[in-house]
Amino acid sequence: MIKASADAEIRGLLEALDADRPARREAAIARLTVLGSRAVPRLVAAYDLSSREKQLAILQVLETFTDVRALPVARRALDAGGDLAVAAVAVLREFVARGTGTTHADALETLLSVSANPSIDRRVKAAAVQALSGAAADVRGLVDSALPATGSPEDVVWEEAAEGRLPEGSAAMRDALAGHAEEAELPVLRRVIETIRLHEDRIEPPRRREEWTAVRGALHETLARRGSRLALYDLRETLERTAAPLPAGFLSAVAAIGDASCLEPLALACSRAPASASRWRGDLAETFHAIRARERLTRRHAAVRRALARAPELAS
Repeated sequence: MIKASADAEIRGLLEALDADRPARREAAIARLTVLGSRAVPRLVAAYDLSSREKQLAILQVLETFTDVRALPVARRALDAGGDLAVAAVAVLREFVARGTGTTHADALETLLSVSANPSIDRRVKAAAVQALSGAAADVRGLVDSALPATGSPEDVVWEEAAEGRLPEGSAAMRDALAGHAEEAELPVLRRVIETIRLHEDRIEPPRRREEWTAVRGALHETLARRGSRLALYDLRETLERTAAPLPAGFLSAVAAIGDASCLEPLALACSRAPASASRWRGDLAETFHAIRARERLTRRHAAVRRALARAPELAS
């Protein structure tokens, strides 16, 4: 039986899985993992009553156990598709790697079924094939034929993003970006940036939108490292419409490749920044002057004059 104090702690941690701040959510996941099997009944009971985002967090915790009570949850997550199905595969992978008896056999059979099902989402199938790569040699032989056509889940996410289709969660996109963005063709990077920007406009709640904005900023940073101004227009437009600090990737990219056309958007962002965002305004000013110095723009230049009219504080 769970002690009352532990039960109260678990309830509080489950509530934290819905927190706005990523750091608080991650801390709750870590603590629930430490609590181990004591947390499983509450996790299982909460799953069906939770948002998809919270369900993903619950599956992330269950992945660290090989508790038979997690198997029905994983199967339901598979049926739900998308990010939940990929997270369910991670749970089943641990049963294949560390489980015993019927739990091992059930998880193995489920993953084999997923890997062989032609109607399964490509990313889920790729995750299943990858999960089975650590299984016994005779099991690997059953799925070897699927490996060349499937690739990794990250490969699938990147290919689909290049075609205009994004995963549910920004984490999957960020993982795909890490392995593909540096080598991708520049027009592909621009196309993915445009796809994400359109996606951001439709996302709720705001914290999920901010996570996708950060991914777009990372893509801009990649383009800037490669010396490309192919999506500079998106940097300008993002600065023009923001009323809040942006992820670091945006200013890093503007500082590296921005030109005179970026000065007025920087000034607009500075004029709209809340009084509490002194660090953000300082970063905007630093970027403004870095561009001026690189492009050798004096205060008599038209772009500088327009910018200073928008945000006189940039003159200092």
